[in-house]
Amino acid sequence: MIINPADLSHKDRYKLTIGTVLPRPIAWVSSMDAAGNLNVAPFSYFTAACSDPLTLIFCPQIARDSGLKKDTWRNIEAVPEFVVNLTNEETATALNLTATVLPPGQSEFEFAGLTPAPSETIRVPRVAEAPIAFECTLQQIVVVNDGPGGGAAIFGTVQRIHIRDDIYVDGYVQLAQYKPIGRLAGNAYTRVTDLFHIDRLPPPDSPIT
Repeated sequence: MIINPADLSHKDRYKLTIGTVLPRPIAWVSSMDAAGNLNVAPFSYFTAACSDPLTLIFCPQIARDSGLKKDTWRNIEAVPEFVVNLTNEETATALNLTATVLPPGQSEFEFAGLTPAPSETIRVPRVAEAPIAFECTLQQIVVVNDGPGGGAAIFGTVQRIHIRDDIYVDGYVQLAQYKPIGRLAGNAYTRVTDLFHIDRLPPPDSPIT
C-alpha cells in the first residue's frame, strides 16, 4: 500500500501519524503569559535537537476547529522561556488532566493539583512533581504552517536541569526509578518495562584491537 498524504483528510493524516510514529516521548511544558498566568500542557511531538548547546524541540499545533495557536505557543511568544517537564508513571494521571481544554486564565496547575516550583534562571516555574525538568530559554520558533491544522517547531536552549537524586546516579539515569512513559494513539500510553539490547558493530575499516 502506498498513500499520498495529500489524498487524506486532516483527521486521517493525523490518525495515521500518531498511530505509526510511536512511542513518542512527552514534553510537559509549563509557560507563562504576559500577565503572569501559568499554563502547563503535554506535547508528544517532542524530542532533543542537539547536545551543544543542549536544545529541546516540541511542536505545538494550530487547532483545526478554531484556527488558533495553542496557549503554550502564544505564551512563549510573549514570555520567551519555558520548562520542559518530563512525566512518568506516577504523574501520568495529572498529565492527562492538563490536556483538558480550560477557559482562558484558568491554570492547569490548580486544575490538576500540581505544585509550581521556582526555576533558577527563568521566571516560569517547573512542575514540582515531575521527576525531571529542563529550564529553557527560547532559541527560535520555526512555523511550518500557520493555518488550521498547521503548527510550529519551538526550540529551547536548556539552562538548568532538575533531576531527582535517585534517578541520576554516578552519571547514569536509573530507568527503574525514572519509570518514563510514552504516548501512543488514542488514549493509549506505554511503559518502558520490556527492554532488549543490540551491540553496535565498529566501522568496517576500524583497526582490530
